[in-house]
Amino acid sequence: MAFKRDKKEEEEGTGNPFQNLDKTAVLQEARTFNDTPVNPKKCTHILTKILYLINQGEQLGTQEATDAFFAMTKLFQSKDVILRRMVYLGIKELSNIAEDVIIVTSSLTKDMTGKEDLYRAAAIRALCSITDTTMIQAIERYMKQAIVDRNAAVSSAAVVSIFHMTKHSPDLVKRWVNEVQEALNSENVMVQYHALGLLYHIRKSDQLAVTKLVAKLTKMNMKSPYAVCMLIRIVCKLIEDQNSASAGDTSPPWSSSPLFEFLESCLRHKSETVVYEAAHAIVNLRRTSARELAPAVSVLQLFCSSPKPVLRFAAVRTLNKVAISHPSAVIACNLDLENMISDSNRSIATLAITTLLKTGSESSVDRLMKQIATFVSEISDEFKIVVVEAIRSLCLKFPRKHAVLMNFLSAMLRDEGGLEYKASIADTIITIIEENPEAKETGLAHLCEFIEDCEHTSLAVRILHLLGKEGPRAKQPSKYIRFIYNRVILENATVRAAAVTAMAQFGALCPQLLDNVQVLLARCQMDSDDEVRDRATYYHSILASQNKQLVQEYIIEPLTVSIPSLERALHTYNVHPSPTPFDMSSIPLATVVTSDVTEMADRLSGRTPNSIGTGTIETSPAVTRVESYYEKLSAALPEIASLPGALFKSSTPVMLTESETEYVVRCIKHSFPNHLILQLESDQYIERSAAGKCYRSIRDPRRLRATQGDPHSKVGLQ
Repeated sequence: MAFKRDKKEEEEGTGNPFQNLDKTAVLQEARTFNDTPVNPKKCTHILTKILYLINQGEQLGTQEATDAFFAMTKLFQSKDVILRRMVYLGIKELSNIAEDVIIVTSSLTKDMTGKEDLYRAAAIRALCSITDTTMIQAIERYMKQAIVDRNAAVSSAAVVSIFHMTKHSPDLVKRWVNEVQEALNSENVMVQYHALGLLYHIRKSDQLAVTKLVAKLTKMNMKSPYAVCMLIRIVCKLIEDQNSASAGDTSPPWSSSPLFEFLESCLRHKSETVVYEAAHAIVNLRRTSARELAPAVSVLQLFCSSPKPVLRFAAVRTLNKVAISHPSAVIACNLDLENMISDSNRSIATLAITTLLKTGSESSVDRLMKQIATFVSEISDEFKIVVVEAIRSLCLKFPRKHAVLMNFLSAMLRDEGGLEYKASIADTIITIIEENPEAKETGLAHLCEFIEDCEHTSLAVRILHLLGKEGPRAKQPSKYIRFIYNRVILENATVRAAAVTAMAQFGALCPQLLDNVQVLLARCQMDSDDEVRDRATYYHSILASQNKQLVQEYIIEPLTVSIPSLERALHTYNVHPSPTPFDMSSIPLATVVTSDVTEMADRLSGRTPNSIGTGTIETSPAVTRVESYYEKLSAALPEIASLPGALFKSSTPVMLTESETEYVVRCIKHSFPNHLILQLESDQYIERSAAGKCYRSIRDPRRLRATQGDPHSKVGLQ
């Protein structure tokens, strides 16, 4: 049987010849590079193995990489084109590991300035990968010539390599601006694109220089569609900057500006890539009106009937996003979108029908849902989530259609899918329950049915929490007890604990069910898990006391303080005991964060968020900024946890340097009762020119040291 299986795999040819490579064996084979004469075919195969191992994450030691690198340099004596280009790739990969790689500089410079065009571009890329700040002066003349070379591959390789060199030598590149500007006038589309990218990278910190560059290029007829697409993105960034500068204005300052006129002119470009990029840019600008969107939507509508699937997909995906903020602007495309429902590409059909759900009328809901049901099982989870989000907005728009939409969502819940997909459906059903009281009973029934087979613990806990909040207020609360207690019998400890809490809610709010709930809680006291037993005992005791105030404070309205703050305060109280009792009133309340579902519902319904049961979903308490800082500092510096008193306040970052300088330093002040800690953050390394060394990044919290005593004592860098 094993022989037959191997034979079948050999016939299919699906095996990976490099799958079981051994690093030591491959490095031993690299000694073949020293043979004379060189065997190009064999050496090429060995080099391929080395590159495969490196790209698969195999770690080479410094000595191993150095030995392989020096053996590789012997291959320069071969004139084989394929082998030579493999050598260039090997140099690039090993240059960061091996030592003394500078030895191949002369060979690479010779190839870079030689007559063989197949060598020159690859040699430039390899040479720039091993070049450091001390060598740049030696190759500067060659790089200037390569930038304006008549061979497009050489020129493009030079520009891209210089772009990578800006990471460690930004000042040097500025001396090559004239050559880069000359490359911008190249007839080759890729050279022009790369030159524009490098020019923008050099000038991006100077907004005036960028504005001048854009003003010049928007008047040119650039032949490269890729360069025009990049220019569109640069223009959009300038427009957004202007938009932010005049945020208080009622009308956008750019609606009649030359920049926006340039975007509209790109809608008539001969390249479809440029046309789509311009349309995509216009619809994504903030504070746009329907009149300004109209030209872009018209172009996207034409793309909807294109014979090219990629254009149809791009158009319908963009229209789908526009329909969220400007549904009226997309209504004109409804006929084209309906024709795309039967598209052979299911991704296109899904986006088309979800866009129609956002823009269609109430009378078309039933028909659209039937069409979705025919192919929803054939699409991926990613597009199923898109369908669910469209149904969510539809529920808020047409509340009377909740029965049809809820049944459809229930059927989707029974299908196979991941956590994100199932959670999006559950979020939608919860939103419908909260927004539409008439759908409450139906929605809870669907969720109860779902948790019977739910494989995701976090989702089951959330639904049980909702049942505990909403179930006791339903018309027949007793029917939900069975579903909740089933979780105690069948699920893991986390879900069982959540089920116990949900049952306690029924006992607290439904007097007629109190005796039954007490019996179930008594059974839960024999659970194998400590948490479940403790909760059952806790709730059973409170309910047995029949003290309404206790029930109200500890079951119906449980603890609402910030858990991290409570934990920190209790730890401080234990470390530094006080004669006075611990005061819970000193603990800040937990932050209630609305989910994305609720925020969208609030925006669509025009109301402000409230607590659960009135339109929001209560999630776990959010950690405040002060708590986040304290946790990070305590994790890095254990001595901070022993400081007397809790962290009172952390300031917002204060800039200590100008944002345009070579390095940026910020300061954050952490105030304790008897200490002041200054945390300095830097985005770049600070070069200490006198010693020729570099400081480590100041962002590391371990660089902080606290000084006890003087409350105004400062903390410096060690």
